[in-house]
Amino acid sequence: MKKILLLLLISVPMIAFGHPQFSLYDLTCEGAESPLGVENRQPCFSWKIYAAQRNFLQSAYQIIVSGSEEDLAKDAGTLWDSKKVESDKSILVPFAGKALSPASVYYWKVRIWDKEGNASAWSGVQKFTTGLFAEQDWQKARWIAFEQDKKDGRLVPGIHVYDDLKKKLGDKKYGLYTLPQFRKAFTLKKAVKRADAFVAGLGQFDFYLNGKKVGNHFLDAGWTKYDKQALYVAFDVTGMLSNGQNVMGVMLGNGFYNVPNERYFKLTTSYGAPKMRLLLKIEYEDGSVEYVTSNHHWKASPSAITYSSIYGGEDYDATKEQNGWKSSGFDDSRWANALEVSNPITLNSQQATPLTVRTEMPVVTKFKNKKGYWVYDLGQNFSGIIRVKIHSNDSRQVLFRPAELLNPDSTVNQSATGQPFYFSYRTKAGDTEAEWQPQFCYYGFRYVQLENCVPAGEGNADNEPEITSLTGLHTCNSAPEAGSFVCSKQMFNQIHNLIDWAIRSNMASVLTDCPHREKLGWQEENYLMQNSLSYRYNLSRLYNKIFRDLQISQREDGCIPSIDPEYVRFTSGFEDSPEWGSSFIIAPWNQYKWYGITSGLESCYPDMQKYITYLGTKADHHIISYGLGDWFDIGPETPGYSQLTSYGVTATATYYYDVTIMQQIATLLKKSDDAAYYQQLGKDIKKAFQDKYINATAKKVDRDSQTANAMALYMGLVEPEDTAWVMRNLIEGIRSKDNALTAGDVGFTYLLKTLADRGYSDIIYDMNSKYDVPGYGWQLAHGATALTESWQAYGFVSNNHFMLGHLMEWFYNGLGGIKQSSASVAYHDIVIEPQTAGNLTSATASYESPYGTIRSSWKRSDGAYRLNVTIPANAVATVILPSSDVHQVTDYGNPLSGNPDFQCSMTEHHQLSVKLGSGDYQFEIRYK
Repeated sequence: MKKILLLLLISVPMIAFGHPQFSLYDLTCEGAESPLGVENRQPCFSWKIYAAQRNFLQSAYQIIVSGSEEDLAKDAGTLWDSKKVESDKSILVPFAGKALSPASVYYWKVRIWDKEGNASAWSGVQKFTTGLFAEQDWQKARWIAFEQDKKDGRLVPGIHVYDDLKKKLGDKKYGLYTLPQFRKAFTLKKAVKRADAFVAGLGQFDFYLNGKKVGNHFLDAGWTKYDKQALYVAFDVTGMLSNGQNVMGVMLGNGFYNVPNERYFKLTTSYGAPKMRLLLKIEYEDGSVEYVTSNHHWKASPSAITYSSIYGGEDYDATKEQNGWKSSGFDDSRWANALEVSNPITLNSQQATPLTVRTEMPVVTKFKNKKGYWVYDLGQNFSGIIRVKIHSNDSRQVLFRPAELLNPDSTVNQSATGQPFYFSYRTKAGDTEAEWQPQFCYYGFRYVQLENCVPAGEGNADNEPEITSLTGLHTCNSAPEAGSFVCSKQMFNQIHNLIDWAIRSNMASVLTDCPHREKLGWQEENYLMQNSLSYRYNLSRLYNKIFRDLQISQREDGCIPSIDPEYVRFTSGFEDSPEWGSSFIIAPWNQYKWYGITSGLESCYPDMQKYITYLGTKADHHIISYGLGDWFDIGPETPGYSQLTSYGVTATATYYYDVTIMQQIATLLKKSDDAAYYQQLGKDIKKAFQDKYINATAKKVDRDSQTANAMALYMGLVEPEDTAWVMRNLIEGIRSKDNALTAGDVGFTYLLKTLADRGYSDIIYDMNSKYDVPGYGWQLAHGATALTESWQAYGFVSNNHFMLGHLMEWFYNGLGGIKQSSASVAYHDIVIEPQTAGNLTSATASYESPYGTIRSSWKRSDGAYRLNVTIPANAVATVILPSSDVHQVTDYGNPLSGNPDFQCSMTEHHQLSVKLGSGDYQFEIRYK
């Protein structure tokens, strides 16, 4: 009997091991877990697969969607039951059931089958909440304000600070409206099942329920072109309601809706008085529904925020606080009734990831400068605000002046970041303690200078308010991290961190250039940095918003402005540069390649065509030669406009690249006539480029710059018979300058791509391992903690700018070796090809793809090369190994040769190519 029992115990794990083990995780709807405010009436579902065994491929799926959890628990798809669908598709499966209702909650789950026909268990229950599809869905909620728009107070488009403001504006001030707060009390007498709020506040808002802020968002809602569109934000507030009286409160700030022309301002604009709109939908347990809407029955009052400017800062007067106004029991009889106002613009749901406080930044040190001011050093240049605790004995105004850099006398330096900018707080009279943080603006800074106050515990002869604590709050877009990288070269790890801080500091509701002076959506960064961004963060939802901004800002003639949303019309090449506007073509295509999302291509396609047509009108025999060119390249003059490369090279090459992408988009969308047209147009542009800029006799492209050679090669503008000498010129030009880089904002990304694609990562390594010439190492050597605007780390330009961060891409797809095949979409067909450049001994990179985690980790030591690889389920991969002999290679100690799990072949560069399926692998090559 004991022997039988022992045999049974032994056999249990063997049976479990032999049975297929797979399950589902990371279920998303419209790219988010349990999203709110979904406006797509055919939302798309995705899931990832955990599989214990290798080579897992899904063969079928079934999705069910119901209006209640109870129905879903019974496997009843009351809205949709896809039945068993024979397909390997596990990302972006569109809903195909009954019509969805607005402001409603739906529940879904999915199960799959493997290639042997085994079914998984049902996934956990997921949900999504729809938004408001049409105007009538707002249930008569009105736009309300504290005051009417000022007569002749509208200033749209805005005026640039360098325009003749005196001539255009005189002494008139714009955008200086009272900043209001609104209050609404309502009573609940029945048990609540579900409650959702939909809030739009212009320019930004904070929403409160029963005294507490709803959600953790910062600067809601994302900024847009407010004469055409604004965003609302959906909140699930079920758990915040209580029986009896409840109170909703809303505070408003200006954002880009009003930019006053005082203190610092990059531009001044005004769309009108701050205003808001709100709908609260309450579903009771008995099945009834009630709506609470914004209207003239709401109460309104000035808030304690007395000044708000996205460029100039924020003032808060604690003496104007009205304690308890956000809670029940407050007497609002002296408040005015809100004004119902007109605001005939489109309202859309904010589906991009919101801004939040990502990190708290403690003070590293503090000191008193030569002017007698105390300065706090937070140790890192970042985007954000401060949180302070203040003790005061009387009412005084305290100033906090943030800055990236210090002057020689250790006062804060805002000369390149917009001055004056400051946060101010007026304390209450009496012995008081307060905690405060700004609500509706932010800045890029490392240092904070105190004025009219002192740190607690320091000398205080004038009895000034004391700062008992100060913390930096790093605010940025809450897009989830997607990738990580580390290698054996500490300098490269520092560069990764340098670039990452600039990326994080400029991920707002648009991708900004800098978090202080401009905060504008300069478009070239959207696509030139897109791969670098996407390896590090999942920005799929943010890019959807960016594409909409581009569509809305597009002009009647088809032009895409260089900044979007376009709040002001620039001049001198800044208003319309082809390398900037081409974001509208390239970025949606890149999004499709990274995530498989076609909605941007489908919705933007007619407008993309308009832009290509516009570029054609700007061309002279297919040559476009205007704009900014290779911005901030390294030439003999102060950086700015392109110095080393003709404008026609970067503009025309980008135009050609646009057209080749449009051919692929047209093919994808089954528009064969359009594809044929773009194919021919591409040929015409290519010939014109070659005739003007490629001199095969003199063996020279334009002026032989790094940018000209790299772009001509990468875009495919060089004939095969000329490729060798162009590549030779590129390499010799770099080596002749002792591996110093000269390419700028536009050219550097193509320089890296061209070198990496052709196996010259050793040159990339050498170019970016230098501290003694302008570049990343130079910035580190000069104390930068975030990527700077200029390669030279000049103090007279921004020191937190992500436009030159293209090396991030190479860290992941070069040293880490994570990329996808040219025909792949959403990393379904992965390529792992690490490049062991320079004296590196190891590198590890990971990327969270739509199918799951991809990981590549290699190390050279003890006469061996080891590569650990992880490929997610339902994906396939090709791994390139630095060996020409399959018999040298093992996987977890087992020979590759003769193993049916691997398809081995030799590349043209005499390396081993191994095709494999999902799973974890540990390859080792022992060199004799």
